[in-house]
Amino acid sequence: MDADRTQRGDAGWARSRFDGSAVLVALGGRWTLAHARSLEETLGRVDTRGAKALRVDFGDVAAIDTGGAWLLHRQILRWQEAGAEIGLVRASHSQTALLDRMSIEGESRPSLARPSEGAIRELLIRTGEATVEIGREAYALLSFVGAVFSAWGRAWRRPGRIRLTSTVFHIERIGIDALPIMGLLAYLIGVVLAFQGADQLRQYGAEVFTINLLGVSILREIGVLITAIMVAGRTGSAFAAEIGTMKVNQEVDAMRTIGLDPMETLVMPRLFALAIALPLLVFFANAMALAGGATMVIVGLDLSLPQFFEQLASAVTFPTFLIGLIKAPVFAVLIGMVACYEGLKVSGSAESVGIHTTRSVVKSIFLVIVFDAGFSVFFSRIGL
Repeated sequence: MDADRTQRGDAGWARSRFDGSAVLVALGGRWTLAHARSLEETLGRVDTRGAKALRVDFGDVAAIDTGGAWLLHRQILRWQEAGAEIGLVRASHSQTALLDRMSIEGESRPSLARPSEGAIRELLIRTGEATVEIGREAYALLSFVGAVFSAWGRAWRRPGRIRLTSTVFHIERIGIDALPIMGLLAYLIGVVLAFQGADQLRQYGAEVFTINLLGVSILREIGVLITAIMVAGRTGSAFAAEIGTMKVNQEVDAMRTIGLDPMETLVMPRLFALAIALPLLVFFANAMALAGGATMVIVGLDLSLPQFFEQLASAVTFPTFLIGLIKAPVFAVLIGMVACYEGLKVSGSAESVGIHTTRSVVKSIFLVIVFDAGFSVFFSRIGL
């Protein structure tokens, strides 16, 4: 099944021949937009009639751009519709990725299995790319952290640069507007903890220690952790979406053009507001969770409110109360930095806003949990 000849000049060419049980389609030359007309004619003359398996060999391809990749992708779809199984031979990772990008919504993606590259090599390639990407992301985030602390230092040296109006506005959004949902959530968590704790301790006749369980777990861990996760989902996503939309509308570039620093204008007021509002939210959430637990204890265990407070005072020390509040400003800075960083990374489209908003929530919650685990180990080691 000999097919084709080399095209004029340095245009791409294609030849087909039997290779065992399959048809091998060898490609060569330059598969670029400049030669689109001759390339389409070349592909039209490749004889693959009746082939059930096709192997497309990229070994002699000198160059390929999106124009050539689109023509190949369209031809591969035709071959698949004719019932042929497609595989790529000697295709580089960049060539395969370029073909993959040509798939549009609603079309079936070609099967781009590369027999010459084993599954292990493919796994190593993907692992390496992911590792490099994680390294770049960590470096970029650390650079952003450095820029934030630099701006923070300038603000403390010159307090007049702090935008108080913007900071107070964000405190209202982060704190006051979140009180209803935060209070309801914390109250219900207190009820659940008291119910489950009493149910387990009843087996040992120690229901009264449900109050100890409530006090220590809520004030030390649960209150600050749930509040930080809620703020990451509610406020962090809003920050990322707002700044990202400003990037798409080129408002951030306009700020730089007129001499405004986006760090001082957009990032610092949000960080200051979070650092102030989150500890207050944690205090409120702790109180509501304890109120929920007290309700459950009084109704379910027949204890009075004075008995609840007496047992709570014996179980909770001042360091226990303080530990939860110490974590809050750290979590606030983490959430604010990640949200603003992802918002400033947005580029070009509404899809990018959605992607980076999602990333900001996921990264914030991940970092909050990691730092909370670190705090737990640290305080345990120093005896608190």
